[in-house]
Amino acid sequence: MKTTLEIPDRTFRRAKATASALGIPLREYVTRAVEDKLTKSQRAEKPWLECAGELAHLHRETIRIQKRIDEEFGRIEPEDLT
Repeated sequence: MKTTLEIPDRTFRRAKATASALGIPLREYVTRAVEDKLTKSQRAEKPWLECAGELAHLHRETIRIQKRIDEEFGRIEPEDLT
């Protein structure tokens, strides 16, 4: 979609220079900036999302530990449990 925006000259020059340094068109740079801002505002509405998934890297380790526990408890005789 095409649109017209009024932005300060200094901001325009900085955005254009940054886009050029990244090797992307200004329209792509502006699109990325808007998308980034929208994502951040969504996180601000739901601060708990900020930490969601931070421990995802431990999922495999948790599964490995649980298997080990299951193996060890599988070796205990039922009469020893009472």
